[in-house]
Amino acid sequence: MENLRFDTKIAVLLREDLPTWQRLNVTAFLVSGLGTAEPGVIGEPYEDADATSYLPMFRQPVLVFEGDKEVLQSAHSKAGTRGLRTAIFTSDLFTTGNDHDNRAAVRAVGAADLDLVGLTVYGPRNVVDKILKGARMHP
Repeated sequence: MENLRFDTKIAVLLREDLPTWQRLNVTAFLVSGLGTAEPGVIGEPYEDADATSYLPMFRQPVLVFEGDKEVLQSAHSKAGTRGLRTAIFTSDLFTTGNDHDNRAAVRAVGAADLDLVGLTVYGPRNVVDKILKGARMHP
């Protein structure tokens, strides 16, 4: 049996002023990249009693936080200085309709000027906690 207390943390940080549909959409997009970048976070496939198989999921909980624009900018900066990769979602991505345009919208803006509405970070629990300072658990 696996240890139920993980040494790592998966965290999504959302800007507090997003409507509910955007919070859900941004969260889904942000966590989608984590499994490809950090394959160890994905568990084994599931199977029910009828032998129907299901896709694997994260091995540990995904914690969702919220904060204002400044908390997001601070977390983005701290993650970078600590060498942790992040997935980001900017307000510009609400106006694009495909992956190509999403990447172009991010590429057009410098890191310090990104209008972040969400980010995901994965890493050692204590480091992620420091990165998220000022954020609060999503209600």
